[in-house]
Amino acid sequence: MKRGFTLIELIVVIIIVGILAAVGVSQYSMIVEKARTAEAKVRIGAMRQSAYQYYQENGTMAGMDNNYAGVDYTCHSTDFYRYTINYASSTCIDLIALRCGSGSGGKTPNASRLYVYHLMSCPNGSSPDSWHCYWTDDRSSCFGLSP
Repeated sequence: MKRGFTLIELIVVIIIVGILAAVGVSQYSMIVEKARTAEAKVRIGAMRQSAYQYYQENGTMAGMDNNYAGVDYTCHSTDFYRYTINYASSTCIDLIALRCGSGSGGKTPNASRLYVYHLMSCPNGSSPDSWHCYWTDDRSSCFGLSP
């Protein structure tokens, strides 16, 4: 009597391994993308320092712009994100990093699904800083942060 695997058993094993590999690759891609948010955190941290300095000098966030923070809303070949400032009020500011997508420039690889990573900051201390993230296609939360 010969011992071995049947063709059906081999096909079942190959299918199971393929499913596990597909799940693993997608999870790995998400972890890598989440790690890229470190760039955004560093750059937004520098923007927050500029905003704080601006608030100390002027007593308001009105008039604070991208030039003062040293950013422009362009995907550069050295960045995964493009950065900008959005005003929330005269005392709070929203510092935004938008992930660069295909065809928009930016450091490769570009994201296949775009998201906005941002920090709501109030230099006067009226409320604590809070990080947010949402996917641009359906505005659902990403990376465990609120949208």
